Amino acid sequence: MLFAGIDAGQTSTTALIAGDDGHAIAFGYAGPADEIGADAQSTRLRDALEGALADALRNANMKEETRFDAIVAGISGYEGRVYGQSPRLPGDRVRLVHDTVIAHAGALGGNSGVVVIAGTGSAAYAVFADGSSHFEGGWGYLFGDEGSAFWIARTAISLATYHGDCDGTRALLSFFDVHTLRELVRAFYVGDVSRASLASFAPVCIAAAKAREGCPCLCDPPVQAAQELARLAARAARESADPIDVAFVGGLVADPWLRNRITEATQDALPAANVVQAKGDPVDGALVLARRA
Repeated sequence: MLFAGIDAGQTSTTALIAGDDGHAIAFGYAGPADEIGADAQSTRLRDALEGALADALRNANMKEETRFDAIVAGISGYEGRVYGQSPRLPGDRVRLVHDTVIAHAGALGGNSGVVVIAGTGSAAYAVFADGSSHFEGGWGYLFGDEGSAFWIARTAISLATYHGDCDGTRALLSFFDVHTLRELVRAFYVGDVSRASLASFAPVCIAAAKAREGCPCLCDPPVQAAQELARLAARAARESADPIDVAFVGGLVADPWLRNRITEATQDALPAANVVQAKGDPVDGALVLARRA
């Protein structure tokens, strides 16, 4: 038997193929797959999924026409439908899901619990012992993404606009090579500074908070982010009083100092939580779900 898992993100797409024993045979890679702003003619998602899987087959020295018993693809922002051209994946069973679903399966090995994704954006997904599930967050940078890297940077800018000339303002102007905060904000609104670029300022705030150097514009947002991510986990768990595993994944939680703050905040917000290390990556989770199919 042959299975494939695909992690289709906003930056890149990864495919992993494996046999019945679950051991990896080969990886494949392609470009971004999100459908933000896509119309019916867009091939962005199709090309990414098909391209990553084809690359994995080439790397495994397998034929292009190879069929899989099951394929599961987790797609960033997936809402139950494809807006552009539908992917043609060579599987007897093919399932497209939101990327939080495969992140959950990868982090918790397919078991029950909560996973919180904290990268450029944020979202949480819980699966309970009875098989039911609950999704929280994922509202995007305008209406949500609490505690994310983008949220940290946006909060720092907001505080800087209030405090004026301070360490935070000077750090922002230097980082983005602009003369004024208004110039920075305008650059974001017109698209000269992307969401990912703005989010890349978050590590500056985290470093300042760790060193306890700088003004509140720099030091406060990471501390507040830890609280926001903990609350996101608690909401996903429906404030359960029963013991439940919680895993945090994403680039933002790679920093040990911030991870410790998140863990402490989670234990306060959800006393029954058992904060655990992620067992695997989202693409591993996609493969777990494919094998279960």
